[in-house]
Amino acid sequence: MINVVRSLVFYAGYFLAMLMIGILFLPIAPFLPLSGRYRLLNLYNYFLMVWFRIACGVRYDIQGRENLPSGPCVIQANHQCEWETVFLQVMKPPVCTVLKRELLRLPIFGWGLRLLRPISLDRSKPARAMKQVLTQGVERLGTGLSVLIFPEGTRVDPGIRKRYNKSGSVVACRAGVPVLPVAHNAGERWPGRHWVKRPGVLRVRIGKPIETAGRMPDEVLADVEAWIEAQLQEISDVPRPTSR
Repeated sequence: MINVVRSLVFYAGYFLAMLMIGILFLPIAPFLPLSGRYRLLNLYNYFLMVWFRIACGVRYDIQGRENLPSGPCVIQANHQCEWETVFLQVMKPPVCTVLKRELLRLPIFGWGLRLLRPISLDRSKPARAMKQVLTQGVERLGTGLSVLIFPEGTRVDPGIRKRYNKSGSVVACRAGVPVLPVAHNAGERWPGRHWVKRPGVLRVRIGKPIETAGRMPDEVLADVEAWIEAQLQEISDVPRPTSR
Protein backbone atom coordinates (compact mmCIF):
# COMPACT_ATOMS: atom_id res chain seq x y z
CA MET A 1 0.00 0.00 0.00
CA ILE A 2 2.84 2.41 0.79
CA ASN A 3 4.17 2.00 -2.77
CA VAL A 4 0.76 2.95 -4.16
CA VAL A 5 0.66 6.11 -2.04
CA ARG A 6 4.22 7.01 -2.99
CA SER A 7 3.45 6.51 -6.66
CA LEU A 8 0.35 8.72 -6.47
CA VAL A 9 2.42 11.46 -4.82
CA PHE A 10 5.10 11.04 -7.48
CA TYR A 11 2.65 11.38 -10.37
CA ALA A 12 1.03 14.43 -8.78
CA GLY A 13 4.42 16.16 -8.89
CA TYR A 14 5.19 14.66 -12.32
CA PHE A 15 2.14 16.17 -14.01
CA LEU A 16 2.23 19.43 -12.04
CA ALA A 17 5.84 20.00 -13.11
CA MET A 18 4.96 19.18 -16.72
CA LEU A 19 2.13 21.72 -16.61
CA MET A 20 4.45 24.39 -15.18
CA ILE A 21 7.03 23.67 -17.89
CA GLY A 22 4.32 24.04 -20.50
CA ILE A 23 3.17 27.39 -19.13
CA LEU A 24 6.50 28.95 -18.20
CA PHE A 25 9.13 27.49 -20.53
CA LEU A 26 7.58 26.24 -23.78
CA PRO A 27 6.58 29.73 -24.98
CA ILE A 28 10.20 30.87 -24.50
CA ALA A 29 12.08 27.85 -25.81
CA PRO A 30 11.49 28.34 -29.59
CA PHE A 31 13.29 31.69 -29.43
CA LEU A 32 16.44 30.22 -27.87
CA PRO A 33 19.39 28.61 -29.66
CA LEU A 34 19.40 24.80 -29.48
CA SER A 35 21.89 24.73 -26.60
CA GLY A 36 19.66 27.11 -24.62
CA ARG A 37 16.59 24.96 -25.28
CA TYR A 38 18.36 21.93 -23.86
CA ARG A 39 19.39 23.78 -20.72
CA LEU A 40 15.90 25.17 -20.18
CA LEU A 41 13.82 22.09 -20.96
CA ASN A 42 16.22 19.73 -19.19
CA LEU A 43 15.20 21.40 -15.91
CA TYR A 44 12.14 19.13 -16.06
CA ASN A 45 14.34 16.03 -16.38
CA TYR A 46 16.53 17.12 -13.48
CA PHE A 47 13.40 17.63 -11.39
CA LEU A 48 12.05 14.16 -12.24
CA MET A 49 15.34 12.53 -11.27
CA VAL A 50 15.24 14.15 -7.83
CA TRP A 51 11.49 13.81 -7.33
CA PHE A 52 11.49 10.10 -8.20
CA ARG A 53 14.20 9.50 -5.62
CA ILE A 54 12.39 11.45 -2.89
CA ALA A 55 8.80 10.38 -3.55
CA CYS A 56 9.39 6.70 -4.30
CA GLY A 57 12.24 5.83 -1.95
CA VAL A 58 14.76 5.08 -4.68
CA ARG A 59 18.54 5.30 -4.21
CA TYR A 60 20.82 5.89 -7.19
CA ASP A 61 24.07 4.02 -7.72
CA ILE A 62 25.59 5.58 -10.85
CA GLN A 63 29.11 4.55 -11.81
CA GLY A 64 31.34 5.46 -14.75
CA ARG A 65 30.69 9.17 -15.22
CA GLU A 66 34.44 9.56 -15.76
CA ASN A 67 33.99 7.59 -19.02
CA LEU A 68 31.88 10.30 -20.66
CA PRO A 69 33.77 11.49 -23.78
CA SER A 70 34.27 15.20 -24.39
CA GLY A 71 32.99 15.07 -27.96
CA PRO A 72 29.81 13.71 -29.57
CA CYS A 73 29.15 9.98 -29.47
CA VAL A 74 26.40 7.44 -30.07
CA ILE A 75 24.86 6.44 -26.73
CA GLN A 76 23.45 2.90 -26.64
CA ALA A 77 21.59 1.59 -23.60
CA ASN A 78 19.14 -1.13 -22.71
CA HIS A 79 15.56 0.14 -22.66
CA GLN A 80 13.23 -0.87 -19.81
CA CYS A 81 11.09 2.16 -18.93
CA GLU A 82 10.72 5.92 -19.03
CA TRP A 83 13.38 6.62 -16.40
CA GLU A 84 16.41 6.01 -18.63
CA THR A 85 15.02 8.34 -21.31
CA VAL A 86 15.05 11.05 -18.63
CA PHE A 87 18.49 10.21 -17.22
CA LEU A 88 20.21 9.90 -20.59
CA GLN A 89 19.03 13.40 -21.53
CA VAL A 90 20.93 14.89 -18.59
CA MET A 91 23.87 12.47 -18.57
CA LYS A 92 25.62 14.03 -21.58
CA PRO A 93 23.68 16.95 -23.07
CA PRO A 94 22.96 17.95 -25.71
CA VAL A 95 21.72 14.66 -27.09
CA CYS A 96 19.43 13.86 -30.01
CA THR A 97 17.10 10.92 -29.32
CA VAL A 98 15.83 8.41 -31.86
CA LEU A 99 12.16 7.88 -31.00
CA LYS A 100 8.79 6.86 -32.40
CA ARG A 101 6.89 9.67 -34.12
CA GLU A 102 3.77 9.19 -31.97
CA LEU A 103 5.55 10.73 -28.97
CA LEU A 104 5.67 14.11 -30.70
CA ARG A 105 1.86 14.25 -30.68
CA LEU A 106 1.61 14.19 -26.88
CA PRO A 107 0.51 17.54 -25.37
CA ILE A 108 3.32 19.54 -23.71
CA PHE A 109 5.77 16.60 -23.57
CA GLY A 110 5.71 16.08 -27.32
CA TRP A 111 5.81 19.80 -28.01
CA GLY A 112 8.99 20.09 -25.96
CA LEU A 113 10.55 17.09 -27.72
CA ARG A 114 10.01 18.70 -31.13
CA LEU A 115 12.16 21.64 -30.08
CA LEU A 116 15.16 19.37 -29.34
CA ARG A 117 15.62 18.06 -32.89
CA PRO A 118 14.91 14.37 -32.27
CA ILE A 119 14.97 11.77 -35.03
CA SER A 120 11.32 10.72 -35.15
CA LEU A 121 10.54 7.47 -36.95
CA ASP A 122 7.45 5.99 -38.56
CA ARG A 123 7.73 2.37 -37.42
CA SER A 124 5.25 1.22 -40.07
CA LYS A 125 7.95 1.93 -42.69
CA PRO A 126 11.09 0.17 -41.38
CA ALA A 127 13.22 0.59 -44.52
CA ARG A 128 12.57 4.32 -44.62
CA ALA A 129 13.12 4.58 -40.86
CA MET A 130 16.53 2.90 -41.14
CA LYS A 131 17.60 5.27 -43.91
CA GLN A 132 16.39 8.23 -41.83
CA VAL A 133 18.39 7.11 -38.79
CA LEU A 134 21.58 6.76 -40.83
CA THR A 135 21.21 10.06 -42.67
CA GLN A 136 19.98 12.25 -39.81
CA GLY A 137 22.11 10.51 -37.19
CA VAL A 138 25.34 11.30 -39.03
CA GLU A 139 24.13 14.86 -39.64
CA ARG A 140 23.31 15.44 -35.96
CA LEU A 141 26.70 14.09 -34.88
CA GLY A 142 28.36 16.45 -37.37
CA THR A 143 26.75 19.43 -35.62
CA GLY A 144 28.14 18.38 -32.23
CA LEU A 145 25.08 16.58 -30.85
CA SER A 146 25.38 13.11 -29.40
CA VAL A 147 22.78 10.59 -30.60
CA LEU A 148 20.82 8.26 -28.32
CA ILE A 149 19.68 4.99 -29.88
CA PHE A 150 18.15 2.10 -27.93
CA PRO A 151 19.46 -0.98 -29.78
CA GLU A 152 16.54 -3.12 -28.59
CA GLY A 153 14.20 -0.73 -30.42
CA THR A 154 11.48 -0.81 -27.77
CA ARG A 155 11.00 -1.30 -24.04
CA VAL A 156 11.98 -4.73 -22.80
CA ASP A 157 10.96 -5.96 -19.34
CA PRO A 158 13.69 -6.92 -16.85
CA GLY A 159 14.68 -10.55 -17.27
CA ILE A 160 13.83 -10.57 -20.99
CA ARG A 161 16.43 -10.42 -23.73
CA LYS A 162 15.79 -9.09 -27.24
CA ARG A 163 17.96 -8.98 -30.34
CA TYR A 164 20.01 -5.77 -30.65
CA ASN A 165 19.68 -3.67 -33.79
CA LYS A 166 22.89 -2.47 -35.43
CA SER A 167 21.64 0.93 -36.67
CA GLY A 168 23.40 2.79 -33.85
CA SER A 169 26.69 1.06 -34.57
CA VAL A 170 26.34 1.83 -38.28
CA VAL A 171 25.77 5.52 -37.53
CA ALA A 172 28.79 5.63 -35.22
CA CYS A 173 31.05 3.91 -37.77
CA ARG A 174 29.93 6.22 -40.58
CA ALA A 175 30.44 9.33 -38.46
CA GLY A 176 33.71 8.09 -36.98
CA VAL A 177 32.59 8.63 -33.38
CA PRO A 178 32.71 6.20 -30.44
CA VAL A 179 29.78 4.30 -28.97
CA LEU A 180 29.10 4.92 -25.28
CA PRO A 181 27.42 1.84 -23.74
CA VAL A 182 25.12 2.23 -20.73
CA ALA A 183 23.46 -0.48 -18.64
CA HIS A 184 20.84 -0.05 -15.91
CA ASN A 185 18.12 -1.85 -13.96
CA ALA A 186 15.61 1.05 -13.97
CA GLY A 187 12.69 -1.18 -14.94
CA GLU A 188 12.92 -2.88 -11.56
CA ARG A 189 12.21 0.42 -9.81
CA TRP A 190 9.99 2.05 -12.51
CA PRO A 191 8.06 -0.83 -14.14
CA GLY A 192 7.40 -0.17 -17.80
CA ARG A 193 3.94 -1.77 -17.77
CA HIS A 194 2.65 -0.73 -14.34
CA TRP A 195 2.25 2.66 -12.73
CA VAL A 196 3.24 1.62 -9.18
CA LYS A 197 6.91 2.36 -8.49
CA ARG A 198 9.16 0.22 -6.29
CA PRO A 199 11.74 1.44 -3.76
CA GLY A 200 15.28 0.14 -3.80
CA VAL A 201 18.58 0.72 -5.55
CA LEU A 202 18.57 1.87 -9.17
CA ARG A 203 21.95 0.99 -10.64
CA VAL A 204 23.54 2.57 -13.72
CA ARG A 205 26.86 1.61 -15.29
CA ILE A 206 28.44 3.86 -17.92
CA GLY A 207 31.09 2.03 -19.91
CA LYS A 208 34.26 3.19 -21.57
CA PRO A 209 33.71 4.49 -25.12
CA ILE A 210 33.96 1.77 -27.76
CA GLU A 211 36.03 3.02 -30.68
CA THR A 212 34.73 2.54 -34.22
CA ALA A 213 37.67 3.63 -36.40
CA GLY A 214 38.52 0.95 -38.96
CA ARG A 215 35.88 -1.43 -37.61
CA MET A 216 32.71 -2.98 -39.03
CA PRO A 217 29.34 -2.20 -37.42
CA ASP A 218 28.75 -5.86 -36.59
CA GLU A 219 31.98 -5.95 -34.57
CA VAL A 220 31.05 -2.81 -32.69
CA LEU A 221 27.54 -4.08 -32.00
CA ALA A 222 28.91 -7.35 -30.64
CA ASP A 223 31.09 -5.41 -28.18
CA VAL A 224 28.17 -3.18 -27.16
CA GLU A 225 25.82 -6.11 -26.53
CA ALA A 226 28.43 -8.16 -24.69
CA TRP A 227 29.28 -5.25 -22.36
CA ILE A 228 25.66 -4.31 -21.60
CA GLU A 229 24.61 -7.90 -20.97
CA ALA A 230 27.61 -8.54 -18.72
CA GLN A 231 26.74 -5.49 -16.63
CA LEU A 232 23.07 -6.49 -16.41
CA GLN A 233 24.11 -9.87 -15.08
CA GLU A 234 25.80 -8.04 -12.19
CA ILE A 235 23.37 -5.22 -11.40
CA SER A 236 19.94 -6.79 -12.03
CA ASP A 237 17.82 -8.21 -9.24
CA VAL A 238 15.86 -10.14 -11.89
CA PRO A 239 17.93 -13.00 -13.38
CA ARG A 240 19.06 -12.47 -16.98
CA PRO A 241 18.56 -15.13 -19.67
CA THR A 242 21.78 -16.51 -21.11
CA SER A 243 20.48 -16.15 -24.67
CA ARG A 244 17.77 -14.35 -26.65
